[in-house]
Amino acid sequence: MAAQATASAETQESNAHIDPAAQVAAAGFTPVQTRSERPHSFEPDDFGVPTGREVNWKHTPVAKLTSLFEVAAPNDGVRYDVRSGEQYFAAPLAAGTAPRGEVFLAEDITAAVAWQGATEGLHIRIPRDEEVAEPVFVAIEGLGADRRADAHIVIEALEHSVATVVLQHTGAAQYSQNVEIIARAGSKLTVISLQQWQDEAVHASSHQARVGADAVFKHFVVSFGGGVVRVNPNVELAGAGSEGYLYGLSYADAGQHLESQVYMHHKGPHTTGDVLYKGALQGKGAHSVWIGDVLIGPDATGTDSYEANRNLVLTEGARADSIPNLEIETGDIQGAGHASATGRFDDEQLFYLQARGISEEEARRLVVLGFLTDIVQRLGIPALETELLDAIETELAAVNA
Repeated sequence: MAAQATASAETQESNAHIDPAAQVAAAGFTPVQTRSERPHSFEPDDFGVPTGREVNWKHTPVAKLTSLFEVAAPNDGVRYDVRSGEQYFAAPLAAGTAPRGEVFLAEDITAAVAWQGATEGLHIRIPRDEEVAEPVFVAIEGLGADRRADAHIVIEALEHSVATVVLQHTGAAQYSQNVEIIARAGSKLTVISLQQWQDEAVHASSHQARVGADAVFKHFVVSFGGGVVRVNPNVELAGAGSEGYLYGLSYADAGQHLESQVYMHHKGPHTTGDVLYKGALQGKGAHSVWIGDVLIGPDATGTDSYEANRNLVLTEGARADSIPNLEIETGDIQGAGHASATGRFDDEQLFYLQARGISEEEARRLVVLGFLTDIVQRLGIPALETELLDAIETELAAVNA
C-alpha cells in the first residue's frame, strides 16, 4: 500500500507541470466531450476546415470531403425525380421561410455549407389527419463524380398524419445535404434514406428531427454504395409520449467508408427510443464508423431507451469502429442501455449448418443474410425489401467469387 501511495504522489507531481488547456490550444482545436455540447452555426467559417483531429471528424477521411467544405458553384450535381406522391410537395423554401429552420441547427461545416448553398429547399408536407397509403418516393441521381450540389429537404408530417418518405441516392456526385424532419403531435412518420451511389460518390448528410407528443418516428439509413458516405441522424423526442426508432444497415466493400453518427435526445417525459444499426464489411480498406449518443434529459422521466450496433467482418483488411455513449440526467427512468459488438463468423453456427449437409459457402451466405435481414424486414415496403435482399445477395456473390 505504501509503495502504491508513493507512486501515485510521484505521478501527480510529474503531471503538475502539464497544462491540458495549453496543450489543447497548441493543437489548434477544442475538444467536445458530448454530442449535446457541439457548437451550432449556419456560417461555415465559424466551424473552420476540419483537420481530422476534431472529435466528430477523427474517424472520417476528411481529405476526401474537401470539396464539400465550400458552397457548391454551380449547384447542379444532382437531379431530383419525384416517383410518387407529387401532391405532397409544397412550394420550395428559402432560408428563413417557415418551417425551414424550425428544427434544424447546423452542427458541422458540411451542414452549414448545405444550408447556405441550397437557396430553395424541397418541402414535403403531409396534411393533418391524412394517411398516405403509398410511400412518397424521391429519386436523387448524381450527374457525375466531378459535379457538386447542396440541398436542404424539409419533411413535415402534420398532426395525426401517417406517411413514409423514401430518399434514394444513385449515380455519382459530390453532395452535401440537410434533411429537416418535423413529426407533429400524434403523427406516424417513417423516413428511409437509401445510399446506393456509385463508388466515386462523396455524400455528407445531416438529418435532424423533432418528434411531437404521442408521435411515432421511424428512421432508416441504408448505405450500400459510395466512396465516402456520412449520414448523421439527430432526433429529439420533444413531446410527452413520443417514440423514436432509428435503424441502420450498411455493407462496406473494399475502399468504401460508410459512417453514421447517431444522436437521440430524450427531452419529453415517457418517451421511448430504440437504436439498432447493423453492418457487414468485406475487402481491403472497407471501413464503417458508428457513433451512437443518447441523452436522457432532466425532464425525460419515465424514459425507456436502448441503442446497439452490430458488425460482421467478412474478410481480412476490413475495419469497423463502433462507439456507444449514454448520458442520463434524471434517475426516474424505466430503463436505458447500450451495446456494441464486432466480430467474424460464428464458427459454431457454421459447424451446425455444415453438419446438416450445407456447404461452407452456403452456410456463410445464410449467416450473413440472417444477420442483416432483421433490419430489412423492418422497412415495411415489400418491393424495397426484395430489392435490398437482392443487393445483399450480389455483395455476397462478390466475396465468394
